[in-house]
Amino acid sequence: MTKTHVDLLDRIVGRALQGGLPVLIFAIALMAGALALQLTPREEEPQIVVPMVDIQVQAPGLSAAQIERQVTIPMEKLLAQIPGVEHLYAASATGASNVTLRFYVGEDREDAILNTYNKLYANQDRIPADVRTWKITPVEVDDIPIMLLGLWSDDSHRYNDYELRRIADEISTLLQAIPHTSEINVVGGRPRTVQILLDPTRLAARKTTPVDIIRALEQSNRLSEAGNWILNNQVIRLQSGDFIADAQALEQLAINVVDGVPVYLRDVAQISDGPAEASNYSWIDFAPGHPDAQANNQGRPMVAISIAKQRGSNAVAVAEAVHAQLKTIRGRWMAPQVHIEVLRDYGQTADEKVNDLMSSLAFAVLTVVVFIGVFLGWRHAIIVGLAVPICYGITLALDLMFGYTINRVTLFALILSLGLLVDDPITGVDNIERFIRTGKGGTTERIIAAIREIRVPLIMSSVAIVFAFLPLAYISGMMGPYMAPMAFNVPVSVLVSTLVAFVVTPWLAAKLLRPAKASPVESNHVLERVYRRLLAPFLSSRRLRRHRLAHRLQWYGAWLLPAPSAASG
Repeated sequence: MTKTHVDLLDRIVGRALQGGLPVLIFAIALMAGALALQLTPREEEPQIVVPMVDIQVQAPGLSAAQIERQVTIPMEKLLAQIPGVEHLYAASATGASNVTLRFYVGEDREDAILNTYNKLYANQDRIPADVRTWKITPVEVDDIPIMLLGLWSDDSHRYNDYELRRIADEISTLLQAIPHTSEINVVGGRPRTVQILLDPTRLAARKTTPVDIIRALEQSNRLSEAGNWILNNQVIRLQSGDFIADAQALEQLAINVVDGVPVYLRDVAQISDGPAEASNYSWIDFAPGHPDAQANNQGRPMVAISIAKQRGSNAVAVAEAVHAQLKTIRGRWMAPQVHIEVLRDYGQTADEKVNDLMSSLAFAVLTVVVFIGVFLGWRHAIIVGLAVPICYGITLALDLMFGYTINRVTLFALILSLGLLVDDPITGVDNIERFIRTGKGGTTERIIAAIREIRVPLIMSSVAIVFAFLPLAYISGMMGPYMAPMAFNVPVSVLVSTLVAFVVTPWLAAKLLRPAKASPVESNHVLERVYRRLLAPFLSSRRLRRHRLAHRLQWYGAWLLPAPSAASG
């Protein structure tokens, strides 16, 4: 290390002993850490960005073999040219083809979608004439719902699956207004629909066919702009036609004229406004012991509402907002017979697991501080203990800045780094305490000399730890983003602990450690006497060291290559 670097580090330590810089670092670290704990999104696992795109093609009239030869294979060749595609999956069926593109982990989602659109639209001339429609659907991890609600009623006759479906549709509209919510879907129940049940006898009597009805519906259910009419300095917008508003208007729709007599839809069909035909069934049942469990275990009709969050949003905050909205909905909009059951709450489980890990982290910090207090003294424990929140505060603030979330891997990295980040402050305070007892000059000179003696080991130990964990950032595949918080948090916390050892620890030691007269180091401690007896013979005798080394190598060889047994001989 050059003299310029030596003088620079000495000046930094000397400036830190004046108190302004350490106090500023301590205040900024605590405030940044507190804000990061409140603002950083929480989740159970780190988010793994794996862009996926589904391309669905409709080609009615073609068999599965024709779809494969004319549509699927040419589309596979075309889509394989898109950069960043790792895997391509295709399925062909009668009249339809589906191709799924899976990009490499970490690829930009917007770029993947844009490249897919560009490739398909730039090659429209190569699309077979039999293809009617094709649709591109992006798929991502955030599409998975974080909450699943079940709507049920203990009065199944009054509130059946049709009524529950209509209530769920209204609730989904209210939930969609919550900030940071994404897709909200209603699953189950029979939706409202208007059915036209044709009567063949009436159709034949009025010389009308189903084609006439379809054409009449297409022409009548249309609203067109007919221009503007200017009259008396006023502009009147003219419109022609109208949309069919309800079942009564549908009954009065004229669909044909026979011998000068109009034929209305009510004359040839029965029109019903109500539930559609059931295509699936959803039931909810409760385990024995639940207050709502039934004795016959038949269950009740249920309609599910799935709620997804936007990308990068806090799952815990979104779930709490949903619960608050549900509380308002229950009190104002829902009948007492209708209930909402929370079937899945990812926000609650994520918050519970994060809180458990944070409790473990706090217990680990307390254990380390108590351990240091027992063996080094309570003043040393306070100095090291105050260094921990500084390191964690700055690390959490950088997590928020660089887009990392608080999850189990992040907290595990912080727990793992606890034993590493206290090494520098412990080494610093111990050496400062020794120099205060045995050094020369004033307290400031002794502290600077103490840090000067150990700064190279402190820097090199931190660099070694950073290089040990840095390769985790280059892991490919799914494990790369999963282990990214480990590769980021451990090196950052260790580097911050080195900064604390150079800036904050000397200032705290000057404030808390009490100077004492220089005295020779005592050698009456039991552990020191035992250590001297074990180590002194090997340090004084080269022959004993060689004998001990040979004995140890022989033991390792016998353990790795055991002698053959008598039976094998």
